[in-house]
Amino acid sequence: MNTVAAFKEYVSQIEAKADYQRPLAFGLGLRKTKGDKTLEVFFPQINYEAAYGTAAVIQSEVSYNGSNNGFRVLDKSMLASCLSKFAAFEGDGKDHPNIDLLKAFVNQCQEVEAYHKLDVIVYFLFDKDQPVADVEEGYFKTQCLSQLLVKPHGINCAGIFGKMNNIAWTNKGPILPENLSAEKIKWTFKGEELVVSHVDKFPYMVNFHVPTGVRIVAGAKVRLGAHLSSGTTVMPAGFINFNAGTLGSAMVEGRISAGVVVGKNSDIGGGASIMGTLSGGNKNVISIGEKCLLGANAGTGISLGDGCTIAAGAYVTASAKISLYNAERKPVDINNKIVPEGENIVKGHELNGRSYLLYILDSQSGKLTARPNTKLIELNESLHA
Repeated sequence: MNTVAAFKEYVSQIEAKADYQRPLAFGLGLRKTKGDKTLEVFFPQINYEAAYGTAAVIQSEVSYNGSNNGFRVLDKSMLASCLSKFAAFEGDGKDHPNIDLLKAFVNQCQEVEAYHKLDVIVYFLFDKDQPVADVEEGYFKTQCLSQLLVKPHGINCAGIFGKMNNIAWTNKGPILPENLSAEKIKWTFKGEELVVSHVDKFPYMVNFHVPTGVRIVAGAKVRLGAHLSSGTTVMPAGFINFNAGTLGSAMVEGRISAGVVVGKNSDIGGGASIMGTLSGGNKNVISIGEKCLLGANAGTGISLGDGCTIAAGAYVTASAKISLYNAERKPVDINNKIVPEGENIVKGHELNGRSYLLYILDSQSGKLTARPNTKLIELNESLHA
C-alpha cells in the first residue's frame, strides 16, 4: 500500500462493510493495570470527529465492529501492522500525529518490570451522551475535556466516581493504596524514596496534559478533566475540578467547582468560591459570564451573566434575600420599577443569569444588595498573553 490512492481504497473497503460505523472519537492510549484494576490510561492524542481513515485502519486491525463505546488491546505486531498501512505518507512533509504516535509505540513497546502491567489500547467513542461504563471510558472522557476537544458538559461524565479506582499517586507511578506498605519497603531496600503526592480517583491534569497558553502555578490544584482555555492563569490558591473550567483568558485565584464554566476575561478572586454540582449546587449547573469579577472571599450559588461583580466577602445563594436598587440607588422591583423600601427584596434565584449587576454588602445595614454594574473589569493582558 505505497500510494495514497491505494490507502484511500483500503479505507473505503473497510467503511463499506455493513457492520462498520465511524467513531465520534478515538485514541491510542497507554494503560496501567494491577490485577483486574485499571490504574490509569494516558491518551496522548485523541481524535475527535477527525482522522477517520486512521480509525478505520485500527478498527479493522482489532476487529472492532458495531457502535458501542469500548476498547481493544493492541500488541506490538498489531501496532506494526497498522503502521505499515501508512507507508504512502512517509516523507510527504506534512504533520501526521497519529502516524508519529504509532511509530513511537512500535519503537518503544516492550515488556517493563514494574508494579503495574503496561499495555497499549485503543478506545472508540460512538455515544458521548451515555454515562461512564468503565475506567477506560472515564479516562478517555476526562482527557477529551483537558485536550479541549469538548467543553464542560459537552460529554457525559455521569457515573464516573463509581467506576474510577482510588489511587495513591506516587513518584513511582500509580499504586493501589492497599499495596503502599509493600511498595515502600521495596523501594527503601533499593535506596530510593517512595513519595505519595495524593490519594484520589483523579490524577493531576499537568501530569497528563498542559493546554497551550496556560499557566498553572500549583499543579496539584487542577484535576484531570479540567478544561483550561488559552490565556488562563491558575494561581497557587486557585482550584479547578474536572468537567469545569474556562472558555478564554481568565484569572483563577479561587475555586471553580465541578461543573462550573467561567467565561472569558473573568477573574475569580482569592478565596472566592463557585458552588458546583458536587458541592451543593446539585443539578443546577452554574456558569459565570464574560468580564465578571468575584472579589476576595466572595462566592455564588447562582449563575452570573456578563459583566457582573460580586464584591469582596459577599456570597450570593439561590435563597439569599437581595435588596435591588437602580443606578440612582433608589429601591426597585425585579422589573426595575421604583417601589418603597422593603418591596425591593428578591431571592437570589430570581437573578440567576442576569447580566451587569453589582452584588455588594451594605456596610451599614449588612444587607446584601444588587444594583447596575457600571465599571467592568479589565484583565492585565501581560499576565494572560
